[in-house]
Amino acid sequence: MMKRFALAASLVLALTACQDDNLSRGSTRHLTPIPSATMALMSTKGMSKDDPILVRAYKKESELEVWKRGSNGKYALLKTYPICRWSGQLGPKTREGDRQVPEGFYTVTPAQMNPNSAYYLSFDTGYPNAFDRSFGRNGGDIMVHGACSSRGCFAMTDQNIAEIYAIAREALSAGQRGFQFQSYPFRMTAENVAKHRLDPNIGFWKNLKEGSDTFEVTKDELRVAVADKRYLFNVDESAASAVAQKQRHDEQEVADLIAKGEKPIKLVYNDGDTHESFRAALANATGVSDSKLGFVSRTEGISSGPQQIALDDSGREKIETPSTALAFASMKEVPASQPETRQAESRVAVTQQTAPVAAAAAGASSQETPFYKKMFGNVTDLFSTSASQPVAETVQIAPAHPKAAPSTKTVPQKRAQAPAKVDVAAAN
Repeated sequence: MMKRFALAASLVLALTACQDDNLSRGSTRHLTPIPSATMALMSTKGMSKDDPILVRAYKKESELEVWKRGSNGKYALLKTYPICRWSGQLGPKTREGDRQVPEGFYTVTPAQMNPNSAYYLSFDTGYPNAFDRSFGRNGGDIMVHGACSSRGCFAMTDQNIAEIYAIAREALSAGQRGFQFQSYPFRMTAENVAKHRLDPNIGFWKNLKEGSDTFEVTKDELRVAVADKRYLFNVDESAASAVAQKQRHDEQEVADLIAKGEKPIKLVYNDGDTHESFRAALANATGVSDSKLGFVSRTEGISSGPQQIALDDSGREKIETPSTALAFASMKEVPASQPETRQAESRVAVTQQTAPVAAAAAGASSQETPFYKKMFGNVTDLFSTSASQPVAETVQIAPAHPKAAPSTKTVPQKRAQAPAKVDVAAAN
């Protein structure tokens, strides 16, 4: 009977996804203090726990940023957190059940903070907003929450949502009426705009970029309005001139990239993605404890990342021969009847042609440490939420096991099993 009850509870948790069912009423985890290392980081940046915050999220990069207003009255980046799971594809949410994570500009008020979330802790992003409603879009309960399961939400793991929640709680308690939540398909760089220029959502994304550019210039909370099914951003004249100058510069950079041969692409996700620092761990999610990570939704959708499809100038899919196939084709050009010395010379020639590329790749690999290893090298626990664990100055990530490469095989969706299968010491 107990086994049947546990199975039923697991199924309910999997199906409800981002909905909050108040399963944790009476818990005090929403009162967890901001980690001391993060408090020290605020101090070095001229910030305090009471200063207002602003949050920015990027789906393609699977990153969430927390910004704080400093003593100079301008917002500055406090920390960047890896997103453990988001679902769907790049593009806006349009209807209930489409598994899409919203894109746009939202506000989170104290009433949207949920201390009794089924996913450890959470806050509601505010979807749908006035812009979404102008298109007749529906759905709701779109959260930033713990665990690693998404059905239209940003899942951050328990440890990271605990810290983000605490930072937001202190800002709201100090008088901030609501913090702005900016959600983007990707970082609004000229390179990303050039690559995705033929996407059906490009007009909408350029409208989002107007908001991103305005924030980048002013470092102030956006004043957002909606008219004619577009976002409008109110800025004073001095800022408007600087924003327009940035936009002209970016447009020229996009044109230059295209002129230099930047090809249009589209990304197709099985079902959303995870930050690269989590990928190896989630590829074998059955070895991670429920008490630390929780249910992982659709692991087969995040084992190898998105498929990148090249497009021709009309937006149609273009079939390209992989570079490895070209190398093999070059080797096959040597007739079998040639003397052995000629065949050896040909193999040497092929090796000499490919060696510089391999050497350059090896050089880059040896010179550059992945950013999450630079930033999070001292992390000793993958997913712990225990207050007794040492808290790193930066955020929680999942270090990759040296023997575990991202798998391209389909991984069955399962509840996590015993934690004994994860060797954290070996992973670090």
